[in-house]
Amino acid sequence: MADAAPATPSPSRLARKLTTALAALLAAGVLLGPSAARAVDPFEIQVYDGTVGDPGQPGVELHANTVIDGVRTSEPPELPAHHQSHFTLEPAVAITRWWELGLYLQSAVLPDGGFTYAGTKLRTKFVAPPRAGSPFRWGVNLEVSRLPERFERDRWGAEIRPIATWTSASGAIYVSVNPILDLGLAGPQRNDAPSFEPAATVCYVFPGLLSIGVEYYSNFGPIGSWLPANEQEQYLYEVINVLRWNRVELNAGVGEGFTDASNGLVAKMIVGYR
Repeated sequence: MADAAPATPSPSRLARKLTTALAALLAAGVLLGPSAARAVDPFEIQVYDGTVGDPGQPGVELHANTVIDGVRTSEPPELPAHHQSHFTLEPAVAITRWWELGLYLQSAVLPDGGFTYAGTKLRTKFVAPPRAGSPFRWGVNLEVSRLPERFERDRWGAEIRPIATWTSASGAIYVSVNPILDLGLAGPQRNDAPSFEPAATVCYVFPGLLSIGVEYYSNFGPIGSWLPANEQEQYLYEVINVLRWNRVELNAGVGEGFTDASNGLVAKMIVGYR
């Protein structure tokens, strides 16, 4: 009689194993000493919400932005951000109603018109089941990345992104906060703490049609060794989100930087399909 096929691990067991592996990797990054403050991620200008898609239903997003007026200097081998354009293809699939897996495939167009590969990231997102009558949603996204030196001199990195959202009783106001911890897992420059890079959005919602609001992104530097104010990155984006279509998502906005270390003007767009 043929041997029985090995049992397939349940989604909950797979989730626990993946969470344990990612947590160990992130903890190793902290213990080994993450690298000096990394820049606000130019390939993923997005504030996460506390939801995942329907189980088994794939989706894809295209993130695109261009640095109209950016920082013109950088520490080699990294390239200056001025006049770079960034494109990220993000396929994702929900495994359960609380667990989603995703992949980032990044590319860039340089100021001279050259098109180049810009790295790959793996992510996993977990959300708490919604509570009846509660205006809050909670989650966390864990991410590991490997990027070319011209975009990140440390090359290996990781991100811990807690997610907290609130929706008013009328549904007219939506708020999401992502207090991001960014870690460098390799590189010559090291500190004893991850960088703190909070992101947030506040929107006024016209149900079934669109929402308008602002998004905030920043990089305060390593926790406990904060960067001087003029070396921090601080951005505010004015955004619009189209809600009218059932399967298509659209986010578009223009952002301004407010410190010497920030890009002066960035235009961005995210188009998603499920």
